[in-house]
Amino acid sequence: MSERRGVTPAQTVGPYLSIGLRWPDGPYVVPEGTPQAFWIRGRIFDGAGVPVVDAMVESWQADPEGRFDHPDDPRGARPPSVAGFRGFGRAETDGQGRYALLTVKPGALPAAEGETEAPHLTLSVFARGLLHRLVTRIYFPDEAANSADPVLRAVDPARRDTLVARPAPDGFQFDIRLQGEHETVFFAL
Repeated sequence: MSERRGVTPAQTVGPYLSIGLRWPDGPYVVPEGTPQAFWIRGRIFDGAGVPVVDAMVESWQADPEGRFDHPDDPRGARPPSVAGFRGFGRAETDGQGRYALLTVKPGALPAAEGETEAPHLTLSVFARGLLHRLVTRIYFPDEAANSADPVLRAVDPARRDTLVARPAPDGFQFDIRLQGEHETVFFAL
């Protein structure tokens, strides 16, 4: 007679991010010295406002022409318009919950029904206590296309600012709040 066992509980995605998840190019979506490259820097905070020191952020974005060198691009894969552009970055948080990604501004993207998505980066957040990644977007301030972006328009106007980066001396600042007051908007995928 065999014994029946219960379901094994799910495990969180952290805190062992450094085991097997380090990516050789790390936070460099583009190589250092790329013209018009800038840093997106931020901090990740938990619901109590405490920095999350064992998290990881992954970014995915189009090139400055709004294209992907990927078969899922409905217009067809095309090599990037910027030399060394990877479209992907991965950054771990440090002891103060800070992360940084070196990138270039992506172009606008075609959306369903002939609409256009404003330039943005898609971020996935992995951390201790999360059973699944959290997905959000970073939009750029003073971008005229933001008002017509179908995804941004679908977000409660009172919360849209949680998706817009702030200017910083060497690029942009984008803090991520996992819960609580000013919680970042996350998307169900």
